[in-house]
Amino acid sequence: MSGLSEIARAAGVSISTVSRVLNRRAGVNEETRQRVLSVLAEMPYTPRGLGALQRTGVIGLLVPELSNPVFPAFAEALETRAARLGYSSLLCNTRSGAPMGEEEYVRMLLARGVEGMVFVSPEITNVEVPLGQAPRPSYYAKLVADGVHMVFLNGATPALDVPDVTVDEQVAGYTATKHLIELGHERIGFVSGPARSLPSRLKRAGWAAALEENHLPAGSEYVAHASFSAEGGAQAVAQLLDTVTPTAVICSSDHMALGAMREAHQRGISIPENLSVVGFDNIPLAAYSSPALTTLAQPIEEMAAAAIDELVQRLDPDRRRQDRDNYTRVFRPRLVVRESTAPPK
Repeated sequence: MSGLSEIARAAGVSISTVSRVLNRRAGVNEETRQRVLSVLAEMPYTPRGLGALQRTGVIGLLVPELSNPVFPAFAEALETRAARLGYSSLLCNTRSGAPMGEEEYVRMLLARGVEGMVFVSPEITNVEVPLGQAPRPSYYAKLVADGVHMVFLNGATPALDVPDVTVDEQVAGYTATKHLIELGHERIGFVSGPARSLPSRLKRAGWAAALEENHLPAGSEYVAHASFSAEGGAQAVAQLLDTVTPTAVICSSDHMALGAMREAHQRGISIPENLSVVGFDNIPLAAYSSPALTTLAQPIEEMAAAAIDELVQRLDPDRRRQDRDNYTRVFRPRLVVRESTAPPK
């Protein structure tokens, strides 16, 4: 590929060395690896600038992590839909702290000739901005300007002309809270992800709206922030139990909910007799936890199909339409009631 030739020439290395760096293979010392990555970072985003092929039949899938089962589920659904439409997929794990970040993976994918990309929960959704305002477009705006075809999945960004397929996070928070209110709960805590996370802030807005409608407390003391992990859920619910002693908590992910249930169990708090717990995502483990977890389900297969279909529409000149600008499709979450919620004592 001429894209690899350009990078190799600028870095003063062979094409095979560039290929090993891009594929994260052994046999390249750290100094050379960093030099290649530095050259890659300075190259233009445009596929033409990187010399990528125009019709390769390959798309890139970027997910923020693989430890949370919801993201492998999205990746599988995206890959399956793409294969049915005749496209192969390259999967990139852009987890925080990884040797290559999201932007580096984007450049690598373009250098390898992908025709387009789907970003699942892109980094831009974790930018700290006031709710209701748009984050600074950052490098995504350059991708748009360079004509790179992409779709966001759960990454709505009004400031960018990027098609988005998303679940209604605010409705999720509202629906979970209404379920607990209807059971009779009045002190309902919110186990949030990191404060900068847009999905968590939208769920919190739905949680607050339902509480305020029913004249119930929705102050910041009822909110605890932590990482999207079981450990984070345990830490956050511990903070709430040590302060406002809620009778129910809503967690921003099922992983967090499982951690919250573990923390309650270690404290001798029975679920749901003394504490009701609601999660979000409906991961497979949710149905097999003890007690089985009440949660909000995302329609993963339908959302993945919508994202791939929209990307393919933009890639195929015979199917491309002129009215695709600012395309957004919103899916409603579904409440799955199991054993972890009940009326308070």
